Amino acid sequence: MKVSLFITCLSDVFYVRAGKATVELLERFGCEVDFPETQTCCGQPAYNSGYHKDTKKAAKHMIQTFEHAEYVVSPSGSCAYMFHEYESLFKGEPDWQEKAKALKVKTYELTQFLIDVLRIEDTGAEFHAKATYHTSCHMTRLLGVKEAPLKLLRHVKGLEMIDLPNRHDCCGFGGTFAIKMPKISEQMVNEKVQHIEETEAEILIGADGGCLMNIGGRLTREKKPVKVMHIAEILNSRGEV
Repeated sequence: MKVSLFITCLSDVFYVRAGKATVELLERFGCEVDFPETQTCCGQPAYNSGYHKDTKKAAKHMIQTFEHAEYVVSPSGSCAYMFHEYESLFKGEPDWQEKAKALKVKTYELTQFLIDVLRIEDTGAEFHAKATYHTSCHMTRLLGVKEAPLKLLRHVKGLEMIDLPNRHDCCGFGGTFAIKMPKISEQMVNEKVQHIEETEAEILIGADGGCLMNIGGRLTREKKPVKVMHIAEILNSRGEV
């Protein structure tokens, strides 16, 4: 099975270990992974800000970049969903809409791919810690990936999972929302940090770089002793503490 890695901007720049873990996981379960070097931003920041004309330029480039792929897998539910959004972006342009649809049906978030395509629930991971999991908005509400991450985490040896109170609440990042509405965003992430503290978890696990960056930044500023990790790192671990 051939898989093309859609690394995303945040994983490429800030969460390199998550990208590395994603590749190692896929290869362990028999996938041949390639990395199209011409990939860029998927256009989501521009799209969410209403600049659809500019988004189409990025979208066309990404459609062409991954046109050869058998499957496209990303360590980000938010960015994977943006590929799904291309179909509606090109409404009224049938040729591009058809190409967008073809990309949509073969694009998956990592945990979604492991569960739904590879039929893997136990990655053989071992990680001894007390942890909680943050559900990101785009991944759960738009992409519809809700149970896959939790199924996989339940099989990690040594990992004690604590349910995060109000886990479906937004962390306040929302891409450009955090920039346009900083005061509201700050209150939202403060509330998220409060709920994380209530779990007494040592590790906060997430599947979207934007959320991890936002929450992790607040935890660091508040000097909270909670480590932030991408789910790919946990699922690829071999006994780390």
